Amino acid sequence: MSGQYGQKVICSQKGSSILLEGNVAEWTDVVAAGKMAAEIKGIKGVINKIECASVKKKRKAGGELTENVLKDRRVDVLIIGGGIIGCSIARELSKWDLDICLVEKEPDLAMHASSRNDGMIHPGLVPSPGSMKAKYNAKGNGMYETLSRELDFEYKRVGSLLLFDNRWLAPAYPILASRAEKNGVPSTEFLTGKKLKRFVNSKDAPSLNKSLESKWAVYIPSTGIVSPYKTTIAVCENAILNGTRLFLNTEVLSFERENDTIISCKTTKGDIHAKIIINCAGTASDEVAELAGDRFFTIHPRKGTILMIDRKRGHLTNTVLSMPNIIGKKDTKGGGIVPTVEGNLLVGPDAEEQPYKEDYSTSMCHIDAIVNQHFRLLEGIGKKDIITYFAGTRASTYLEDFIVEWSDTISNLFHVAGIQSPGLASAPAIAEDVSEKVVSKLKRMKDVREKVNWQATRKGIPRLAQMDPEQRSVYIIKRPDYGEIVCRCEEISKGEIRDALHSPIPVKTVDGVKRRVRAGMGRCQGGFCKPLVVEIIAEELQMDPLDITKKGRDSYILMRDVAVVENEKADSREEGDGNVV
Repeated sequence: MSGQYGQKVICSQKGSSILLEGNVAEWTDVVAAGKMAAEIKGIKGVINKIECASVKKKRKAGGELTENVLKDRRVDVLIIGGGIIGCSIARELSKWDLDICLVEKEPDLAMHASSRNDGMIHPGLVPSPGSMKAKYNAKGNGMYETLSRELDFEYKRVGSLLLFDNRWLAPAYPILASRAEKNGVPSTEFLTGKKLKRFVNSKDAPSLNKSLESKWAVYIPSTGIVSPYKTTIAVCENAILNGTRLFLNTEVLSFERENDTIISCKTTKGDIHAKIIINCAGTASDEVAELAGDRFFTIHPRKGTILMIDRKRGHLTNTVLSMPNIIGKKDTKGGGIVPTVEGNLLVGPDAEEQPYKEDYSTSMCHIDAIVNQHFRLLEGIGKKDIITYFAGTRASTYLEDFIVEWSDTISNLFHVAGIQSPGLASAPAIAEDVSEKVVSKLKRMKDVREKVNWQATRKGIPRLAQMDPEQRSVYIIKRPDYGEIVCRCEEISKGEIRDALHSPIPVKTVDGVKRRVRAGMGRCQGGFCKPLVVEIIAEELQMDPLDITKKGRDSYILMRDVAVVENEKADSREEGDGNVV
């Protein structure tokens, strides 16, 4: 099919996808056109190449060889993207005798969507039955308990309470229960009257707003929570212990093809020759597909802002609370209040379509909207309890579903794209499925056998704050540096920071330390401990403090050596220079 929508947008067919081209004035028009095209039945995807006059094109960093450490490396599998999906796939594939290479363009893992979310392991109620989201969500949810034991990361099954303030919608519960059954979600419960009041008087949600007692709710006990960045790191460390090679600061630049096969991948660290390439590049997955000549979808980034609440308010609810709108088609589940494994509460996210994939700016209007929408669910929470806020972008396609499939045109390219919520919950199930498909194809190319000495477990960094006094004493005798508290808010010791710096995945940034041991994650947000963390990094890694960054690249923390500045001041005072400040 082909046709012209209005005067400025051309709609045509490209393969099994819809291609949109043209020019519009506002970004909202770009997204609206993409969503309109997505309504066409039977299409594979929407390729949205509409230009927008109000959107400034940002210059892309990188683009050239920085160091040739790869040197035409030949591997069995190349995984592009160091988020929860790429790392989970690497771990599953590491069960086999394969040469696996994982590349990530950032200086650390989980720097985008895999850290910028609320850590909720969704139960699987929301996805439409039959969708890819529904296929993986509940199954992945059920895998987390075992995964957390094997990889030593915190996981709690806290349940979730979906609240509805319209009593006339109560007859919709059988529809929700039917969807839960189709999606494999266990034990949903309808609550009203006394049953709902029980939550107000229980440890699950002791501060639930009493005005909600007369409403109705659905309780889903299988909902869980994790620290998303700690989980990603744990999964990848286990993959590395099992032979996976990780290359950070490694951006994919281009592919070389022979007929329908990719024979080489050019990166900023050199060329890689892989039998199979797996595209897990998050919001950049459509760009990777474009480089391979197989773009059949477009990622339109949807930003969400999340508020972090002080741990002193963590007791207000021990279960996830939300008040979703089930009327009409929505691009978001609506957000809510989510406990964290560390004891904080997270509130949000909201949903905002934006043109930039890595724009994590926040605004007061979005913060106020989240406060107005969600704070009413709990008594005893106010703006003064917000200690920080952050934003992330969802890797949404216009069909609003996961893409987990082999390329139609490239014989050795597998796409794992469009992984927005519930991607964190779905990750273990997606990884298991992708691994099975990839190994099946590799077996037609070479002899592939299961790894005899595969290690299922990984040990994390001990957490001083979680030890009882007796355990602390024993540990501090063995490791005196665990007795030196650096971050007072989170009770993080020097020993924990040192262990993070020498962990299986090298880290030398302040945010890298924060993601592993939470130094700087408390009420003061690093106001007291950041200089000490910088000092420890410099001491342990033999680095010049001026070279230490917050999150890599040019995010330098110190501009000049304080001692040098003080000496200059002293010299100037001796010379009688009255202009020195």
